[in-house]
Amino acid sequence: MDYDAIDGLEDVGPRVTVRQALRDRADFTLENIDLSFANSLRRTLLAEVPTMAIDLVEVQVNTSSLADEFIAHRLGLIPLNSKNVDDVSYTRDCDNCEQYCEYCSVTLELHARCTGEEIMKVYARDLVVADPRPNEWVGLPIITDSLGLGSVICKLRQNQEIRMKCIAKKGIAKEHAKWAPTSAVGFEYDPHNKLKHLDYWYEEDPEKEWPKSVNAAWEEAPQDGEPFDYSAQPSKFYFDVESIGSLEPDAVVLQGIKVLQQKLALVIQELSGDDRNGEADGFGGPRSPDGMQAGDYGMDHGYTTPFGNTGGQTMYGGGTTPYGATPYG
Repeated sequence: MDYDAIDGLEDVGPRVTVRQALRDRADFTLENIDLSFANSLRRTLLAEVPTMAIDLVEVQVNTSSLADEFIAHRLGLIPLNSKNVDDVSYTRDCDNCEQYCEYCSVTLELHARCTGEEIMKVYARDLVVADPRPNEWVGLPIITDSLGLGSVICKLRQNQEIRMKCIAKKGIAKEHAKWAPTSAVGFEYDPHNKLKHLDYWYEEDPEKEWPKSVNAAWEEAPQDGEPFDYSAQPSKFYFDVESIGSLEPDAVVLQGIKVLQQKLALVIQELSGDDRNGEADGFGGPRSPDGMQAGDYGMDHGYTTPFGNTGGQTMYGGGTTPYGATPYG
């Protein structure tokens, strides 16, 4: 709804205008906010919205031509339904287990055997979700193709077989890209470059060599000879959120705002000197490594990964990067 059409209504506070809403994409504008907030929201949508992804793979049988690790990597990148993912606990916060359980994970079974002479393809649809699970949605493979097959996991020749137990956990893309809720987040402001934040390199004519984006039609073009406003600040931002299917695009944005609220609440807690650990104004969140006291070695203080605490194992063999320990554990 365009509130400018209402007489007497002041243009104050954030305003959202949805330009296009599809099943896997949302195109909208965000006005009357600061550039720092808009960019914070963009970064949150990309890396800090929690989703579900396969994190552990127990290989029981694999006589295919692909190595165990190769198939495990492909399984980890299959999008899984993450609706109401708040019903799932992070493994690091789960009080009911040390590695995984029905409260912090979803189990998927994969069993396929080729008995014919034709090459057999194993698809994401062949993943079977086992009960119990936190709710009826989380963990289901996302299948969007018209044939209802999903992503190809591997191919089998006659008498080849795979049997695997997959454990899906909750995580964020800052820990691994497989938890990313979006494939891309388009972000733009000042499409006419009135603020001169961009310095275009060109050979002859910048207008021809740097064509304007579609967002330029939503703002007035600068007039010839118009004086430069040194105090001007960007206040209108264009977002184009493309979901991978694990969450609907509007849910991704709402979750991103929620995560941003939690992070700001933690900042307020630290600035106010509140000693409550990770419970700022009712928001649960990651706790600082500074909270570790003498004699607490081995305890989980909320900043380890969903793979567990010390010695946690991922499907790739560990919870560290090639460069050493991650900031999460």
